[in-house]
Amino acid sequence: MNHVRGTPRRDRQSYNKKPNKAHLRIIWILRTIHTVSIEDSVIVSAAEFHRNVGVYQDIALTKPVTITKNGRERTVLLSAREYARLKRRDRRVLTAGELSEHQVDAIRNARVPDQYADLDKEIKA
Repeated sequence: MNHVRGTPRRDRQSYNKKPNKAHLRIIWILRTIHTVSIEDSVIVSAAEFHRNVGVYQDIALTKPVTITKNGRERTVLLSAREYARLKRRDRRVLTAGELSEHQVDAIRNARVPDQYADLDKEIKA
């Protein structure tokens, strides 16, 4: 058998191997992920996640993985980068001294619509 420089040698047995259970499981997972993907996220049961945590960690690098328990969404696995991005978008608390005059005037001149006038009772109570 001639060998071309730069290509790895492989014996014929590696090409003729039948897929084992692990290979079939991975194929099944990938097909499941493909069919269950909704709006660029993956939904998986807690049991399936537990059996293949590494696979779903890799998927979470590119899209959120929603983990369900008893058919209900329970947790979401995100990449560290996506989590950091979301944290940066959290609301920032300002002190009154940090508000501009325009913002202070807008707050001072804000009026509650008449349809919510009954909510004043809750404040006075």
